[in-house]
Amino acid sequence: MATTWNTIPEEHVSFIQGPIIIGAGPSGLAVAASLTCLSVPYIILERSTGIADLWANCTYDRLTLHLPKHFCELPHLPFPSSFPTYPSKSQFLQYLETYTSHFSIPPRFSQNVIEARYDPFSLVWRVKAKDCNGDIMVYVSKWIIVATGENAEPVVPMVKGRERFKGDALHSSEYRNGERYKGKKILVVGCGNSGMEICLDLFEHGALPILSVRSGVHVLPREMFGVSTFDLIVKLLKVLPVKLVDQLLILASKVILGDTEKYGLKRPKVGPLEIKGTTGKSPVLDAGALSLIKSGGIKVVPEVESFTTNGGRFIDGNEMTFDSILFATGYTSNVPFWLKDCDFFTGEGMPKNAFPNGWNGENGLYTVGFTGKGLYGASLDALKVAQDIAQTWLKNNKL
Repeated sequence: MATTWNTIPEEHVSFIQGPIIIGAGPSGLAVAASLTCLSVPYIILERSTGIADLWANCTYDRLTLHLPKHFCELPHLPFPSSFPTYPSKSQFLQYLETYTSHFSIPPRFSQNVIEARYDPFSLVWRVKAKDCNGDIMVYVSKWIIVATGENAEPVVPMVKGRERFKGDALHSSEYRNGERYKGKKILVVGCGNSGMEICLDLFEHGALPILSVRSGVHVLPREMFGVSTFDLIVKLLKVLPVKLVDQLLILASKVILGDTEKYGLKRPKVGPLEIKGTTGKSPVLDAGALSLIKSGGIKVVPEVESFTTNGGRFIDGNEMTFDSILFATGYTSNVPFWLKDCDFFTGEGMPKNAFPNGWNGENGLYTVGFTGKGLYGASLDALKVAQDIAQTWLKNNKL
């Protein structure tokens, strides 16, 4: 018999005074800390066994923050001054552990949310979670904060003939470093920041990386004129429209990096900031891969048309053999799989209202981490969510 709300034993139902936060990544931690500062109780449910599972267990070793640290710190606690401008993966995880301890955040681990639904009769949210033993717990609250983020599940595209390929085929979430690939030809599918940096890592470990580029990509230097490119963008946007800033970025990039199109990296007709605002796709901030592309250390090829037993055929008709495939094809939201009867999100699991208006839904529904603006956007939304809930909480709980 299927488990329904009415068949859950009473001892497996927990009534929560404050909001239920779903997800103990940076977004969930940010809103938990912000609620703590406002004296609002909460619980935080996390499907894995530790905080920031994506960062800890699904990222490559050489990863650093792509933006300067002051754009990536969470509310109420800056990075240590001893950290470099672009903290490493281990330093960022150290920061998150300190953050969790500093604000006494107590996630409930191994709580995989399988269903959340608003009850219009009781005016509460009912969140059903399953633990590692298969036991089900129901949490009930007036508020729910969806903090699972934009990058919850790996995306692997369907390509004809993939089942025929005899070599390894992994998503970038499974890649740690290039040690095992020394001397091998590796096809990296996807030319975002991850794809470019994985190619760089493979080359430095003695592999032969091949970068498959499906569509146009804007490659920008990580720094321009002695400051970070992102710092420059923020300053320019305060006084200039997006389209003009895009034109200036492209012009400066051509001067600093040269013409990337002659190396197979065609620039889209739409500017990098406009693309980011409409699709969420970030430009590549070059960390050293471009020089290898220019020198031939990283070979650029077009989109894969189909795979063979020992390689693939590309849309330009050329064929190539390679030993393994790495799909650096990103992630997607998993919200549509568990949030039921809610039209606040699109079918892709993103708020229908774009930033900065996507943090507050109806009936006590909130979101953090769906802005398309990374840690910076998550921090802004965490503050808004906490303040909004605190107003109601404090009003209803005055002595």
